[in-house]
Amino acid sequence: PARGMAISTAAGGQGQLYAWERATGALRQLTDAAHGQWEGWLDPLGRHVYHHQDVDGTELGHLVRVPFAGGAAEDTTPDLPPYTLRGMGFSGDGHWLALDAVSEAGFQLVVVPLADDGTLGQARLVFTSEKEAWYALLNHDGSRAAMISTARAGGQRRYSTIVLDTATGETVAELWDGLEASVEAVCFAPRPGDPRLLATTTRSGFTRPLLWNPVTGERTDFDLPELGGEVMALDWSPDGRDLLLCQIDRAAQQLYRLEVATGVLARIAHAPGGYYNPFGGGSFFGPDGTIYALWENSVHPPQLVELAADGSVARVLLSAGDAPPGRAWRSITFPSSDGTPVQAWLATPEGDGPFPTIVEMHGGPHFAVTDAFNPIAQAWLDHGFAFCSINFRGSTTFGRAFKEQIWGDVGHWEVEDVVAGRAWLVAQGIADPAKVLLFGASYGGFLTLLLLGRTPDLWAGGMAIAAVADEALGFADTNDALKAAIAGWYGGTPDEVPERYHRSSPLTYAEHVQAPVIIFQGHNDTRTPPRQMEVYVERMRSLGKAIEIEWYDAGHGVGTAEVIAFLERMFDFAKECV
Repeated sequence: PARGMAISTAAGGQGQLYAWERATGALRQLTDAAHGQWEGWLDPLGRHVYHHQDVDGTELGHLVRVPFAGGAAEDTTPDLPPYTLRGMGFSGDGHWLALDAVSEAGFQLVVVPLADDGTLGQARLVFTSEKEAWYALLNHDGSRAAMISTARAGGQRRYSTIVLDTATGETVAELWDGLEASVEAVCFAPRPGDPRLLATTTRSGFTRPLLWNPVTGERTDFDLPELGGEVMALDWSPDGRDLLLCQIDRAAQQLYRLEVATGVLARIAHAPGGYYNPFGGGSFFGPDGTIYALWENSVHPPQLVELAADGSVARVLLSAGDAPPGRAWRSITFPSSDGTPVQAWLATPEGDGPFPTIVEMHGGPHFAVTDAFNPIAQAWLDHGFAFCSINFRGSTTFGRAFKEQIWGDVGHWEVEDVVAGRAWLVAQGIADPAKVLLFGASYGGFLTLLLLGRTPDLWAGGMAIAAVADEALGFADTNDALKAAIAGWYGGTPDEVPERYHRSSPLTYAEHVQAPVIIFQGHNDTRTPPRQMEVYVERMRSLGKAIEIEWYDAGHGVGTAEVIAFLERMFDFAKECV
């Protein structure tokens, strides 16, 4: 209760892990990773901070730990080959560690005992799967672990939740809602002797919370028909009485507190903004049962606040500091080519339109942009560009059908949605039709290149970071953790469905590209590997296309200093285009 862990860029351009003394608010730097450290965990007894230490940003490495007081890193699994980490968790009593290590051996659940004095015991393999099996949740005494698995769905990302006996590796129980739904574990009950698991299901088409007892099979669903959109389960109060939920409806977030015994739902009247991030961070119960929220919006950087009973901010616990005044985002909705409503976030600079405009596509693809602080967007606005970030088909929190419609036809509906967004911006007098540029990173970078080739006459330029341009070659070189996901999205491997990979690859449409393009790509990236981009650039140059590429010595993520350098180059590029 007296200790915490924070991730911050306080020491400079790279995010690092910090020990946080709650009584004083002091932060003490624990890591100094060359490419930044953006994920970490504090054990329940507050003795060590754990993180995945990879090699040069490749995402291949080992889970290590450093003492809370600071010191050298200790390898938790020295006998395992390098792996990608896809899950990490502790038992509530602090005596067990679990991790999901992914390598050529498959998706493996490994448990490590932690002695009373904190000494690491011998790692033990509990479970192995060829199909995606994520997370590594432990109950209070470490006797059971929970994971989500795609095995029932043949590798597609429709999950069942399995509970395992960590001593024997045997399956205690499995919760599955059929081929069309996902059941995803969130956390075990916080109290000793309570076997229940907090999870979510999409059997209605939209995410809803549930409680499940894997020992008795008893299940309680919270359908919450009064709430629209999706309802995510975030946390379980320390006394086991309440659940913390977040409703996401048309990308707007709202927290609720639900009483487990009665099912009574209480809305928390907090300020608008972001309170939940599917990639980590968000809101949770503090040790005394109060709600802590990592709050932000489009003009306010993240700050960790304690919410009062009425939803107001009782106190600010940690703050990233103030940012220069920005332009607030507003939510817009427009119809796509098939009539499906698509939500996006829009901000415009000073003055009257039409403006030169940046159209952004997020990464993932299974992610959603919400009302969160985005300094990149604010920088474009400062330079006189309108900025629009589109939650295209494939985005999460808009229902199962919206998310899964891209499966088996990757790129098609995403392109339709972005093109419809551009048409709306032009029709509204916001975007100058001759000055619309594409921008995206990761999956958004892939869509940038695909849109430039499939709809070449609509764009003044394209800017892509860490993109895939040749889907089959990218699959061949990507890490083992991602191969299973890609095969699920395409409905098979490149050998099994080569026409799908060919149809979805920007390389296929290189000869049609008209606008200039600039690409930023990492030499050590195992998600969007370098070889496939080398092929794309060579093809574009042989066709006489206007293409630039800037290579950097890192993996899929970069630090603040690199982002600033990229932006400086993109501003110059964009001004040349418009």
